[in-house]
Amino acid sequence: MPYIKKNDRVKYLPGLSQIKMIETKGDLEFCIFFLMKKYMEDREVKYANLHDCTYAAQHCADEFRRRFLDKREDEAIESNGDV
Repeated sequence: MPYIKKNDRVKYLPGLSQIKMIETKGDLEFCIFFLMKKYMEDREVKYANLHDCTYAAQHCADEFRRRFLDKREDEAIESNGDV
């Protein structure tokens, strides 16, 4: 999951906070892919590391879906009625 201790966040937040806006889905994909490549820079290219990298991205997508997309779907059901 994307939750790390607050004191561990300080090493990443200054650089990540410099990104003012991500304009398109392609831009977002570029940023995510760049971070995945950065993660792999000093790691051996073996299944476990590739798996960790891929599943980190997937777990973040799952958490985003849980927190935002599912909430939006529940709001649509509430306002439009269930199927």
